[in-house]
Amino acid sequence: MSFISALKRRWQDADSLVCVGLDPEPAKFPAKFSSDPDAVFAFCRDIADATAPYVCAFKPQIAHFAALAVEDALQRLIAHLHAAHPGIPVILDSKRGDIGSTAQHYATEAFDRYRADAVTANPYLGRDSLQPFLDRADRGVVILCRTSNPGAGDLQDLLVQDDDGVARPLYQHVAQKVAREWNGHGNCALVVGATWPAQLREVRAIVGSDVPFLVPGVGAQGGDVAAVVTNAKTADGTGLIISSSRAVLYASTGADYAEAAAQAARTLRDEINRHR
Repeated sequence: MSFISALKRRWQDADSLVCVGLDPEPAKFPAKFSSDPDAVFAFCRDIADATAPYVCAFKPQIAHFAALAVEDALQRLIAHLHAAHPGIPVILDSKRGDIGSTAQHYATEAFDRYRADAVTANPYLGRDSLQPFLDRADRGVVILCRTSNPGAGDLQDLLVQDDDGVARPLYQHVAQKVAREWNGHGNCALVVGATWPAQLREVRAIVGSDVPFLVPGVGAQGGDVAAVVTNAKTADGTGLIISSSRAVLYASTGADYAEAAAQAARTLRDEINRHR
C-alpha cells in the first residue's frame, strides 16, 4: 500500500489527524532509563506503543538519533513500529536535498535502510534533488514549503516573479511546483507550519485537496489548533498530519510517562476533531 493510501486509511480508522514526533532527548527521560544502555529505543518504543491508538502517523527525527550515535536504535524502532502497529505510516524527518547522485543515496537510506514510508525533503536545490524520492511512487515525499520556525520568512517570503510576471512569495512557488509538476505519482505532501495560519490557507488554495500537509508547530511552538484546522483541512475534514513532539513525549517525566503521553495524544486528537 502506498504512503498516501495508508495515510488516508489511517485518518478514517483512527479518526485522527495527529502525528507523534519521536525526538528523543535522554536528559528529559524518566529516571528509570538512567542506567539503560538502550534507553533511546526503549523510551521511544514505549511512547509509540502508548500513543498508537490516537495517531495517523509517527515521525522520528533522524538528527536526534544520529547526534547520539544510535542510528541502530532508529532502525530497530521503525521495524518495531511496522511490526507492532501495521498500517500506521512512518515519516522519517530528515529534510534531505542534494545533487541527484547524492539524493539517490539519501532515498536509499530513508526507504531501504530505515524502511520509512515517507521522508521530509528540502526543495531548494530544484527538482533533480528530489527526483530519486519522487520516483519511489509507493513512498511519500514531504516537501518543505512554509516552515514553522521564526526565521522561515527570511527566504521563504522573498518575492519571486512567476512566468506570468506576477510576484509571489517563494513558498507559494514551491506549492505550485509540487501541485502542477512534481506530484505525478500522487505521493507528495507539504510541510506548512501551524504558526502561520494565513499561509496555511494560501497554500491550501494553491494545491487543492490532493496534497496533504504535515503541520508542525502545535504544542510547544504555540500553533493554534483551531486556526490550523479551519484554514487547512480539506472538504472531507482530513488532509492534515498535525505533528506534536515535546508536548506528547515529555508530558510526564515520572513513572506514568507512557500513560501521560497517551493522554496528551488523545487530548490533541479530540481537540482537532472538535474543529473538523
